[in-house]
Amino acid sequence: MPSDVLVDRRARGAVMALFAVNGATYNSLVPRFPALRDGLGLSNAELGTAIAAFPAAALVFGVLAGPLIARFGSGRVAAAVSLLGAVLLPLVALAPGWWALAAALFVLGLTDAWTDAGMNAQGLVVQDRYGRSIINGLHATWSVAAVGAGLLGAGAAGLGVPIGWHLGAVAVVLVVTSAVAWVFTVPDSAGHVDAAAGVGMRSVLRSRPAVLGLLAIAGLMVCSGAVEDSSASWGAVYLRDDLGAGAFVAGLPFVAFQVFMTAGRLGGDRVVDRFGAVRIARFGALVAAVALAVALLVAHPVAAVAGWAVAGLGVATLFPLAFAAAGTVPGVRPGDGIAVVGFLARLGFLVTPPVIGAIADVSSVGTGLLLVPVAALGAAVLARSLRA
Repeated sequence: MPSDVLVDRRARGAVMALFAVNGATYNSLVPRFPALRDGLGLSNAELGTAIAAFPAAALVFGVLAGPLIARFGSGRVAAAVSLLGAVLLPLVALAPGWWALAAALFVLGLTDAWTDAGMNAQGLVVQDRYGRSIINGLHATWSVAAVGAGLLGAGAAGLGVPIGWHLGAVAVVLVVTSAVAWVFTVPDSAGHVDAAAGVGMRSVLRSRPAVLGLLAIAGLMVCSGAVEDSSASWGAVYLRDDLGAGAFVAGLPFVAFQVFMTAGRLGGDRVVDRFGAVRIARFGALVAAVALAVALLVAHPVAAVAGWAVAGLGVATLFPLAFAAAGTVPGVRPGDGIAVVGFLARLGFLVTPPVIGAIADVSSVGTGLLLVPVAALGAAVLARSLRA
């Protein structure tokens, strides 16, 4: 086998490993949120606000990933920060109160944002070396890892495994994986370094049509992010508090969502090529809205798991299609467009948890979750922003 082919395959394996580590790190926590809340004596609003610290870190410091990537390279940044996030993961279980939990999630959110930027940039570098699209497969890898982490967390919760032991064991695996991936990453090309560093961002701000286009795409991602986050932040709490489900069943909405989202991403390229990005995005968002609305009205654990499963399939292609559209906005360089919408999209993950938590404290978690199908309808309206 030629040496360059071997290097490319190893690089692809390395970036797949980084996507897997990123998918497993935060999502290992998701099924344990009810236990963390009860162990610290928090209200739903306090838990939601603490969870919001995770995306808040990306909004405050996420843009610093560009200079880091320009200085050290996307592969090294992704691997190093991924390793750091894995080391920090067990510290969440040691939080003695709300402030400590929020601080731990803030730092973990910072490592997540920088890893996200680095691994996507490295993925595009490897994709260029292959000369064909591999980015959807990388995101599918993320989803598979998220599902595995969710199942493991749900199983650990159901068996009564202490959170510290669970997260500590996961951290060891993720640290080793990140270290191995570091070895096989490849250097960035000059073009990717410039894009990651945000060079030429002024060109975005000087063009009103470009700004409006990027805002519409970012709005679509915010709405989609609200749907995705609902299964992670509130699925387990809703099933346990409102529907009386056990610990294992309570963790299944997130797992079901990720399984079906993974399936949607694996087959997404074919249906998008056949029917077009706008049609698929609009139809998928509408399906998600209907599925979640019906599930919340039925108010049964089986309906909830099924509703989030269908919603995962519906919104599966929204984030990849939005990133692709941001990279083709006229007058904007691909790297700048992707950086802008990625930054703004985190608002969806920042705003949703505390709002739903506040409504849950006044009424119920199910009532707060009624905002989610409304967000899916918003995504359907904004799907036209994906038009080339």
